[in-house]
Formats: sequence, structure tokens, C-alpha cells
Amino acid sequence: MRISFITAIYILFPILIAMAFQKWKWVQKVGSVIIAYAVGIVLSLSGVSVFESGSNDAATMLAIQKWFMNVTVPLAIPLMLLSCDFRLWAHSLPKTIVVLIGGLVSVVIAVIVGYFTFRNSGIDNFSNLSALMIGIYTGGTMNFAALGTALHVDSTIMTSLLTIEMLVTFPLIVFIVGGGFCLFRRLLPFKEKDLNAGADVAVAITDVENYDGMLRRETFPKTLIGLGLAIIFVAAAAGISLLVAGALNEMIIILSVTTMAIVASFSEKIRAIPKTFELGMILILMFSIVVASQFNFYTLQSSAIILIEFVLLVLIVATTLHLLFCRLAKVEGDLFVVANIGLLCSPPFIPPVVGAMGNKKVLVSGLAIGLVGYAVGTYLGIALSLILE
Repeated sequence: MRISFITAIYILFPILIAMAFQKWKWVQKVGSVIIAYAVGIVLSLSGVSVFESGSNDAATMLAIQKWFMNVTVPLAIPLMLLSCDFRLWAHSLPKTIVVLIGGLVSVVIAVIVGYFTFRNSGIDNFSNLSALMIGIYTGGTMNFAALGTALHVDSTIMTSLLTIEMLVTFPLIVFIVGGGFCLFRRLLPFKEKDLNAGADVAVAITDVENYDGMLRRETFPKTLIGLGLAIIFVAAAAGISLLVAGALNEMIIILSVTTMAIVASFSEKIRAIPKTFELGMILILMFSIVVASQFNFYTLQSSAIILIEFVLLVLIVATTLHLLFCRLAKVEGDLFVVANIGLLCSPPFIPPVVGAMGNKKVLVSGLAIGLVGYAVGTYLGIALSLILE
């Protein structure tokens, strides 16, 4: 009975979170992923999702959790990428590309510094944790989930790292939205003319994550076409894995699915399929609840301080290097802010930041940088993990 109850929460709560996100602004400000992880952690800390070790119920629950994790991420990746218009680069100035490259290089350097600082801290497979940080600081939770699945990272460590990352990064967002962007305008007092001219559009967080009307008769069947494409991509990726490795290799599947989805997104007809991004987000929310429900507080106690220091070091070094890079390239403060948020926090966080700054001209650049982060984060994370090993 308890297993059925937990499984129902895994399925229903992502939908409820999506509905709440669409209805209440405070949910939009907190973030759907943060709320999903909070639900999972509550399940764990309350003991609802905890079973006696070695029991049949524990084995059954673990099998269900693994099934959810193995299915949601490979399907979510193509769904979220299919609606991304990577042609936004055609409308962005060269300086936007410079800012992106500077941001990616800064994150990679920061993670490498963090790895060599803490690799002997007692936490196993620190190269995989470094890969997760690359993923989350170049594409957010989607890349984090993809890398965690591909690299077989322990769910407790994953939840611990993401929880700490959210606690460390969230104050940065609050600081910027609360007026901190003025500091970066002073540090980068350069002016940019006609940046993304014509981007004077209404700005709202739901421009990126909009669940309204998903179940309408004229919308839902079309969204299912996107789901069908995602299933085809996953099946094809599984076939590629069997041909290349002779077995189902998560790393090959994730990279193959990502590549196929990016290529497909250049088709206007595929990109026009409604609500694929939102359906992918619901699957990511499902993954987030499942992973967080496996959270083990006692395991966290021994590594929490190290993980906090690691995340803080990566955040500070990455932001500082990116800021210095933009100073040398004479990038304006607002463009730096949206680039930094687009990489460190993912595209859904850009509209509220742009709205707070009152500079809609940097919206397209910020979204473009965030979308490219979605596309390259998984590749960078896996490459760095292999190199550091």
C-alpha cells in the first residue's frame, strides 16, 4: 500500500507542481525544480519513502525508483530540446558568442580547480561530481540529471550536491533581482548599441516554462507527437548503444539522444510542436522527486561541509573569471548578467532577471546562451569526467 502511495506521488506531484507554477507567482519565483526536490526530501526525512534495508519492499521500491530514473531523463532531453530555436544565434551579435565562450571556459576552469582542491577529501569518484557541476552550471537540472544517469552517480550524493547548489546559488539570484545588477553595471560600464534589436517583447517567466493549455484538445494530441518522436529517438539511441558497445550503455544513449534532438530542432515543423519543453520539464520534476526521495541525511552529514566548500569555490571562481573576461572584452553589465544566469541557472531564470533590470534587449542573447548551455553541457560534463579519471 505504501509503495503504491509513493508511486502515485511520483506521478501526480509533478503535474500539481506544474499547475501551481502556472497559477502562483511565488512558485515561479522559487522554481518548479526546487519545489520538486523539496517534495522528495520531505518524503525521505519523514520516513515515508524509507524501507527496512534488505526487505522485499525495499527491493521493490528501489526497482521502481530506478525505472523512473532510467525512463524520465532520456525522454525529457529530446522533449526539451525539440522546441529550442538554436537559430537565435543568427539574431545575436558576435559579442554574445564571446560572452558564451568566456562563460563556458570560466565554468570548466572553476570545476577543474575545485576538483584538484577536493579530490582527496574522502568522497568517492570526485571526477563524476565535477562532471555534475559542469552540467548544472551550463544547462541546469536537465544536464545534471542526464550526467547523473550516464555516469551512475549515487542518488544520495546527487541530491546532496543539487540541494547544496540550490542553497548556494539562490541567494545570487535574489541579489541580482533585488538590484544587484546595478553593481555589475558599474563594474562593466560599457554600452552596446542595437543589441538584439526588435526584442522589445513582454517578459515573463512563463515565456520559457508555460504549462497553460497543455491538456486542451487542440494541443495535447500534438504534444503526444513530440513524445512519440522522443520515444523513437530513445529507441534509436538504444540501438546505437547495442551496436557500439554490445549492451545498453547510458552514456552512449544520452549523447545519442541529445545529438538527434538538436538536429531535429532545426526543423520548423518539429520545433512548432506545442508544449514539448513543458512535458520534458514535468518528466524532470518527476526525476527530481524520485532522486530526492532517496536522500539520506546521515550520509550527507559526513560530506556536507566538503560539498558546500566545493560548490562555493566553483561559483566564486566561475563568476569572477567570467566577470574579468567580460571586462577585457568590454561587455556591458546587463549582457554579463543574463549570460551568467543563463549558464549557472538555466533559461527559465532569465525572464525575471531581464524584467528586474528593465532591459528587454538582452532577453534573446540570454535565452540563446542558455539554450546552447542545454546543448553542450552534457558533452562537456562527460568529456571532463573521462579526462579527470
